[in-house]
Amino acid sequence: MDSSSGVGVLDKAAQVLTALEQGPTTLAGLVSATGLARPTAHRLAVALEHHRLVSRDLQGRFVLGPRLTELAAAAGEDRLLATAGPVLARLRDITGESAQLFRRQGDFRICAAAAERPVGLRDTIPVGTQLTMNAGSAAQVLLAWEEPERIQRGLTNATFSAVALSTVRRRGWAQSVGEREAGVASVSAPVRSPAGKVIAAVSVSGPIERLTRQPGRLHAPAVMAAAERLSEVLRRSGADS
Repeated sequence: MDSSSGVGVLDKAAQVLTALEQGPTTLAGLVSATGLARPTAHRLAVALEHHRLVSRDLQGRFVLGPRLTELAAAAGEDRLLATAGPVLARLRDITGESAQLFRRQGDFRICAAAAERPVGLRDTIPVGTQLTMNAGSAAQVLLAWEEPERIQRGLTNATFSAVALSTVRRRGWAQSVGEREAGVASVSAPVRSPAGKVIAAVSVSGPIERLTRQPGRLHAPAVMAAAERLSEVLRRSGADS
C-alpha cells in the first residue's frame, strides 16, 4: 500500500514522528530510520520541535513532544462531553447544587457542560460561558498541576496564592468562597487524561448560605467521585483505542 499522501514535506515529517515512536533518537538514528538526508532530517526535526511535536531529552536526543499528548487529550473530548451530562446530573442530584465541567483555553476557562439546579437560588453558568483563570475553584484546579513557570504566570493577577494551589495538589480538590462572585461558593476537582494530565475540572457552585464558608466539607467527596468517574471513562476509551 502506498504510504505517500502526495505532500512530500508532510510525508517526511510523518516519517520523523514514526521513527521517534520507538523512543529517543539521535540525528544519526533519525537518518538511519527514515532514509532522509541528514540536512533534511535535521531541518524537519527542528521545525517539529518549534511546534512542540518533537522535544529533546537530557542527552539532547529527539523525542516525541508534549503537543502530541495535548492533541490526544483533545481527541478524547467528545467522549468526555458525551459522558459529562449524566455524571453532572447525578452530581447535581447528590449535592442539590448546580454542577459544571470546565476546560481551559489559554487564559480563560470555558464551561463545556452543566447541570442546573431546577428551582431555588442557584449559580447559573450557561454552557459556553468564558471565565477568567484568576478566580474560582475550577481555575485553581486547572492551574494547580501546570508546569511551575505557567503557575507563576497564572498567579500574577489571581485572587488565590501559590500556597492555596499547593493545598489543592495535596488534597486533590479546591474550594472558593466569594472569590469569583460575591455570595457564591464552589468546589472543584480535576479530570485527568489517561496520561494523568489535568484536562478539565468538575465543579458544584451555589450561594454561600447553602454551601457555607467551608463548601469542601460538604461536597468535596461527591465532586471528587464525579471527576474520577469521568477520568475513568477516558482511561477506558484510551485503553480501547
